Amino acid sequence: MVAAQPIGRSVADSSTSPDPSPVLPPGPHLPPFVQGLGFVARRRQTLAAFARRYGPAFTLRIPLFGKVVVIADPTMAKQLFTTSTDQVANVQPNLGRILGDGSMFALEGTDHRRRRKLLTPPLHGRRIKQYEAVVAEEFDAEARTWRMGTEFATLEPMMRVTLNVILRTVFGADGRELDTLRDIIPPLVTVGSRLASTPDIPFSLGRLDPRRNFVTRRQVYVDTLATLIAKARADPRLDERDDILALMLQSTYDDGSSMTDAEIGDELLTLLVAGHETTATTLAWAIERLQRNPDVLRALVDEADEGGSELRMATIMEIQRSRPVIDLAGRHVVTELLELGPYRIPQGYNVLVAISLLHDDSRQFADPERFDPDRFVGNTPGQAWLPFGGGTRRCIGAAFAHMEMDVVLRSLLRDFVIEPTSTKGEAWHSRGVAYSPRRGGRVTLRRRVAPG
Repeated sequence: MVAAQPIGRSVADSSTSPDPSPVLPPGPHLPPFVQGLGFVARRRQTLAAFARRYGPAFTLRIPLFGKVVVIADPTMAKQLFTTSTDQVANVQPNLGRILGDGSMFALEGTDHRRRRKLLTPPLHGRRIKQYEAVVAEEFDAEARTWRMGTEFATLEPMMRVTLNVILRTVFGADGRELDTLRDIIPPLVTVGSRLASTPDIPFSLGRLDPRRNFVTRRQVYVDTLATLIAKARADPRLDERDDILALMLQSTYDDGSSMTDAEIGDELLTLLVAGHETTATTLAWAIERLQRNPDVLRALVDEADEGGSELRMATIMEIQRSRPVIDLAGRHVVTELLELGPYRIPQGYNVLVAISLLHDDSRQFADPERFDPDRFVGNTPGQAWLPFGGGTRRCIGAAFAHMEMDVVLRSLLRDFVIEPTSTKGEAWHSRGVAYSPRRGGRVTLRRRVAPG
């Protein structure tokens, strides 16, 4: 491993007296444009190459994120995620620039903690159990359209399932407004994901400008949501509803204040955009992996028939480990110097945790190239398993996402035969923020015949 290259005095000097000098990890001397090109075009491969050269921490300069320290060490990752919000904020820029100032991605400090506390109940515990039937209904409705014996890509069907689930659980019943959202959310997600992972262009591209496309669709969303909020407020049985919009409208902070309609709109857009793409993509990866691991597939079918779930949940965790949809999580340094492991990182830097590098590290997960759900059977994932990020910004919808994936896979295993394949596994494809199977998780299915 290459030793750290300090700026100012060395780390050793700090043992005798406090040292205000930055100490950064090593990094390439390539021009920022070249570093950025590798980061944008082949991010996973570029970060893996730098990790092999420089070790579990290295410094980069890349477009959009600027001055960056990348870490692939679970101890430093935990230290970063548990650092006080007085020292680190959300990574800059983040999805708040796309989803709105009222989104949790854009909030910091006390505002973020208050909002998180307010939104946690609808996405956890007893309410999650109530939503299982919605997931099963939406999967069954989508599955009835599938052609048996013919190979097809599963990513888009899973996108429809998870979008319909989030629409129903967020807004309750169907209606014309929800039909509008079904039409605009998928392209909104596609454009928004690309915008979130590319620098702002200081000039307009006219009709070809993706920002114009996004703003137009977002305005349709805002107008549609205003109608839905007005209908909900006029509903005399609002207090009997269990959809997330109804709960938001009735929830108050500790001081008795409520979220504004604009804040509700930004948060619901966050749930709609971030809450369905990642889950659907993980499900497509699940199908891609299972048909290439027939022993695991047979064991899962047997377990589903017997009413079990332990191996299925372990399989979901192994899919998230081996095929993480989101490969980076990070923080922005707002204090003068952030102490992180042996380093002192200056204000203005982003610190990115390389989730994919941690998940592929043989020191954290034995034989990481092998698809092995048994590694999680009876075991709690360690601090190197980070598909939902960590700390106070860990994905608030993690429990909801696991419930969705569990219900969909259970239904799939009980109702269909997944045809195994010996074809090469699908490559990674960047959709902007998320990584999906390049061919969409293609599979051939047959309906199971009930015994007797």
